[in-house]
Amino acid sequence: MPVGALVGMFVAVGAASVHRADPTPLREPEPYRYDFDRPQVAQVWRRGPVIASWLLDLTTQALLQSPDLAVFSGRVSDSGEGRWTSIAAIDVDAPAPVFTTALREGCTSRGDADFGDKVLSAMRFGFGGHHEKQA
Repeated sequence: MPVGALVGMFVAVGAASVHRADPTPLREPEPYRYDFDRPQVAQVWRRGPVIASWLLDLTTQALLQSPDLAVFSGRVSDSGEGRWTSIAAIDVDAPAPVFTTALREGCTSRGDADFGDKVLSAMRFGFGGHHEKQA
């Protein structure tokens, strides 16, 4: 199920992508508010961790071109491969929590997308030219 692993990696990178730290629940949040240099953070991820990958390269390239990823709405399209992988796993009683979580994340991005969803859209576009579908 390599497709499911790929979809899981997409979601993991998207979820880890920080737009802004928002410590709103804290009583005194000001010292903990940060605006990160997203392209620079992506460069560190790309060069430092043991999970270096082409997906991190694509993410870095997209962030260098547009740090706020304004060209992406964050509406993650569904080619059907992740859905098929999840259904196949259910049919054979194989646990596949990463696949099903990734599929769910793609579906929830069709509501109010966040920055992580924009990262997913940017990776999918860089990976295979996948364009976002309109609502």
